[in-house]
Amino acid sequence: MAPHAIRDIDVGLLRTFVAVAETRRMTTAARVVSVSQGAVSQQIKRLEALLRVTLFARMADAARLTRDGEKLMPLAHRMIALNDEVAAQMGTIDFSGEVRLGVPHDVVGRLMPPILRAFSREHPGVLITLVSERTAVLRKLLRERSIDLALMTEPTRAERGQHLMTDQLVWVGAKGGEASTQRPLAVALGENGCAFRALAVRALNSAKIEWRAICQVGSMEPVFATLEADMAVAPFLLRTVPDRLSVLSDPALPGLPRYHINLRVAAGQSSGSALELGRHIREGFARRYS
Repeated sequence: MAPHAIRDIDVGLLRTFVAVAETRRMTTAARVVSVSQGAVSQQIKRLEALLRVTLFARMADAARLTRDGEKLMPLAHRMIALNDEVAAQMGTIDFSGEVRLGVPHDVVGRLMPPILRAFSREHPGVLITLVSERTAVLRKLLRERSIDLALMTEPTRAERGQHLMTDQLVWVGAKGGEASTQRPLAVALGENGCAFRALAVRALNSAKIEWRAICQVGSMEPVFATLEADMAVAPFLLRTVPDRLSVLSDPALPGLPRYHINLRVAAGQSSGSALELGRHIREGFARRYS
């Protein structure tokens, strides 16, 4: 009997497989591995043909692992990890130095910790200096090259490679609170440069709701305290709402639009460490928040 032919497995195919398995969507996986959706589909077909199994049960809105796909997952992780260990041991780039990262107040505490923790574990030689400011201030710092890259909450979606996430703006208040029923409605809007201020004001005025602004500060803790005390309501991105506060369903409150978190990089030459952090942020958002 002839021996079985040895089939070499491309680790790149395994990376794509893991990305689809973890995100459950071809479009999201495409962003994770930085290829087109069509390329992701072709790579999965190649891997299935190579292994002679079906890895995913395709559904209208998701890709679900088959039993063979579930069997492959831990093996794929082991092969990818071994590949990366070999590459690291054989002299890949040793990232080091300082990277100055700008992040809006509402995004830094809720969305960034797991991404930054993973980056620091992989690149302990890189010092990340966080600058937490309003988007308008971060845009100015980026132009001046006082920071290397920045996450910005913006009304328009950036082009491919810079767009991280789209989220719904919602009204937030105290759990079981009554501030949303009071008139004039007390609203914590932040400073004049707050990204959501103009949108909230426009929505309130269009709905002809009598309102007044309170707690006009740049940091989040006074806003949180005001909301927890049931003194006001405020607009937040849905994914940034702290557990101690509640998304309000009061039908009297006007609807708010969707908003975007985009990654912007300072113009000119960027350090390798800054580019690597940008890659980690894009992949982290694609895996965790898409």
